[in-house]
Amino acid sequence: MDLVLCHTTADFDALGAAVGLCVLRPGSRIVLTGGCHPTVRDFLALHRDEYPLIERRSVNPQQIRSITIVDASGRDRLGKAAEWLDLPQVREIAIFDHHKEAHSDIPATVTQIEAVGASTTLIVEKLKNQAENSDIPFRLLPSEATVMALGIHVDTGSLTFEGATARDAIALAWLMEQGASLGVIAEYVEPGLSPQLQDLLREALNNLRSETLHGYSVAWVLLSTEAYVPGLSSLASRLLDLTETDALLLGNVYKFSENENNRNIAPESPVSNRLTIIGRSRIEGTNLSELFKPFGGGGHARAASLATRDVDPLLTLNQLADELKTQIPHPPTARELMSSPVRSIRPETSVGEAHRILLRYGHSGLSVVDAGDRLAGIISRRDIDIALHHGFSHAPVKGYMTPQLKTIAPDTLLPEIESLMVTYDIGRLPVLENGQLVGIVTRTDVLRELHQQKARDRGSNAEFSYCAVSESVEQLLRSRISAELWQLLSIAANIAQNRGWQLYIVGGAVRDLLLATDDTLALTDIDLVVDGKCGSDDSGAGVELASSLQKLYPESRLDVHGQFQTAALLWHKDSAFGSLWVDIATARTEFYPYPAANPEVEASSIRQDLYRRDFTINALAVRLGVPRSGELLDFFCGLLDLESKQIRVLHANSFIEDPTRIYRAVRFAVRLGFEIEPQTEGYIRNALTSGIYYRIQGENGRAPALETRLKSELKYILQAPYWKVALQMLGDLQALRCIHPSLELDRELWRQLRLLDRCLNERKKEGSATDSVTDVTDVRKKEEGSSATDSVTDVTDVTDVRKKEVGRRKKEEGRDNSQFPIPNSQFPIINIPDWQMRLEVLIAYVAPEYRGKVAANLQLPADSIKRLEVLEAGKNELAEGLPKCELPSQLVLLLRNYELPVLIAIALQSPRSARRQIWEYLTKWTNVEPPLNGNDLKALGYKPGPGFKRMLDDLLAARLDGDLGDRAAAISFLAQRYPQT
Repeated sequence: MDLVLCHTTADFDALGAAVGLCVLRPGSRIVLTGGCHPTVRDFLALHRDEYPLIERRSVNPQQIRSITIVDASGRDRLGKAAEWLDLPQVREIAIFDHHKEAHSDIPATVTQIEAVGASTTLIVEKLKNQAENSDIPFRLLPSEATVMALGIHVDTGSLTFEGATARDAIALAWLMEQGASLGVIAEYVEPGLSPQLQDLLREALNNLRSETLHGYSVAWVLLSTEAYVPGLSSLASRLLDLTETDALLLGNVYKFSENENNRNIAPESPVSNRLTIIGRSRIEGTNLSELFKPFGGGGHARAASLATRDVDPLLTLNQLADELKTQIPHPPTARELMSSPVRSIRPETSVGEAHRILLRYGHSGLSVVDAGDRLAGIISRRDIDIALHHGFSHAPVKGYMTPQLKTIAPDTLLPEIESLMVTYDIGRLPVLENGQLVGIVTRTDVLRELHQQKARDRGSNAEFSYCAVSESVEQLLRSRISAELWQLLSIAANIAQNRGWQLYIVGGAVRDLLLATDDTLALTDIDLVVDGKCGSDDSGAGVELASSLQKLYPESRLDVHGQFQTAALLWHKDSAFGSLWVDIATARTEFYPYPAANPEVEASSIRQDLYRRDFTINALAVRLGVPRSGELLDFFCGLLDLESKQIRVLHANSFIEDPTRIYRAVRFAVRLGFEIEPQTEGYIRNALTSGIYYRIQGENGRAPALETRLKSELKYILQAPYWKVALQMLGDLQALRCIHPSLELDRELWRQLRLLDRCLNERKKEGSATDSVTDVTDVRKKEEGSSATDSVTDVTDVTDVRKKEVGRRKKEEGRDNSQFPIPNSQFPIINIPDWQMRLEVLIAYVAPEYRGKVAANLQLPADSIKRLEVLEAGKNELAEGLPKCELPSQLVLLLRNYELPVLIAIALQSPRSARRQIWEYLTKWTNVEPPLNGNDLKALGYKPGPGFKRMLDDLLAARLDGDLGDRAAAISFLAQRYPQT
């Protein structure tokens, strides 16, 4: 006999799963191990004959071959039928359940416990798969489909409960296709209360005890009845809705005698107290199943029950209520939610000026404070728009602001904040401390926090399968970095917390942590942001924190970066940290006064600091230190973009404000193997075709973003191993126009770049030297530094400091900055790096009259500017002179007057015959020397003077043209040409 066991007080989910298993395994029988829910009882009163049910007392234990348990995984849920699990002839025990948090004490041979809304869903998926892969037509009976649909409906609240999943919806849809009866489902999903339950509801409302804790209401009540009352779960749900309570414990104590269930027991059997408790909770973070487990109960985190005996009912209920209250998490306070410092204006500020400030910072309203910095009112964008519409731009805002305000304190809890906003329809609440405005909480802040709470309660970002984000990113971070680095971060977090600040690790380090597939993550560049939450007094928090850390780590070097109050700690070849760079900055916001300008930076909050960054995948932060250590801040769906492998910008004007972000988008896309999101690509193309950059250059004389910052991005790309792919993508976007409006990557320019690459590669084949400029560690560190901060402060102060540091390290390590020093090479040394050679080729492709100006605008070295300025003249000279060179000596004497980079640039733009001559010179003739030198001439009796140069040139020409062989021939040649008197 093959049995399917439902747990005691079977519900529709247990019955539906059992019926489905009997379809999968024909001949199986269903056992209700200990009664059923009242609605299930009523349902079976009409439909029992349609399902293979068998009473427990009718089972012959010796005939049991296999046991399958549905919707439960513990012996205590099976009543006396649990004894069958120990029978020696039972060869298979299977469990199908959806309570992942439950502990199983059953020695199962097959177990499937998954986080779906109903156990029936697991069985329906098997049936659906069998139907789709079977050659024989398959269809459920309507009675089978209906009871399984009831199981999913009831356990998921018709797909409205927190644990409902897409899998439940798909299973339910398939059951409807199979003929589930909607009429029957409607009748049993929401049954009315029986007269007895209605009486108990009135009693419960009169005797309900409640308490408000952390903004949540918890209620409990004990009902006494003569006997067991079926349907208490329906009563608990109704009571929860009527009282709008957040959590409820409904207890029922009644007398119970063993002879009620067993006629073989004597009538005088003792009577005991039985206690049943039904629990319901709407509070994130509570777990009723764990709460009831010590009493043998269980269920879901938000809906559970227990049944026990011989205990003090009231004491037990009160004890459980107290324990439930300890589970309630402390909700976030206004201090944790608020944005700070608050942008404020005086009452005398004009409406026009207030409108300009709103545009500058993108706010929807401004706080108005008096001369003592006390809150006087709030003016919204709508108020300002109306005043402007009526022509009152010069009027003071005090005539249009809202003076009577609801305010909150820093320790006001989230539920109270939410209640104020809903009750009074307020979009923003000022936060006052000692009468001073210290922050503001907006409706968006509240909605975001509520959403994040739900995500944490569902298993913390479980929907982001690619990123595999755990409940606390802290554990992920701690497991992948060295113990020494984790200790450094922990110490920094503690220092910040003691000063009332919050510390975050931000940007590229977080992105790489989430993308990493290895167990260890080698972080050489870390960006930390300090959120002071207290206004301008904490604008130097980043520097203060860095200084405190440097005292604890004296082996590090502290660099403070100018007026922007950022600092860096540097370790070089340290035994614990290796070469590590830690940037520490105060949370900032920025404003671009005009397109492609340098941004103006001000202290702000972590949210504003992340908003100023380039792309969503770089706008991620991890909280360090309590409260909620390890919490991931993702205000802009960066996790989804990591999962989708796409580069997405934060706002539509991002590329207008900073064109270097176009190059950064391409760099990250190619380096990470991502795609640029279509709308982001559209923003790029719109910015480029608008002509705004060139108009700004004409109006202001310069566009800072197109100067050293653009050169830095070009350097990162042109020195990277993926430069070809990145450059082609830039060409497709027509982004080379940022260098000059006429520059496009056409076939001819691409041919020249490929020829240059062949030239450089041929040179490298002659030796084993490496390109010191493309040192991977330094390049990656520089890239990540720029990625994480993305503002002019980092490109001016920080980049300069980093350049000095990189140069110092290279000097100490004995590296040569030249692109090639290759010993014994026939090819001459090029003393500029590959990336600069490639950049000069790009610039050389624009019209001659613009080359020097473009190079100067990018602030290339003076020799590079000079080369580009004389390139056209040299090209014309060689176009005229090269055809006249018939002998090697003529070729050498012509070309040796040109710098090697100039010759290469000319060759790239010249016909094949000229390129062949220049290449022959570079590879064959450039290192040929005269057979005699100046010392030899002196030894032969010649007097030093201007004539030496002519003599050596003649010797070289004769050797190049094959007229001289050995040393004796050279001496004879001199004697004939330059006889001594």
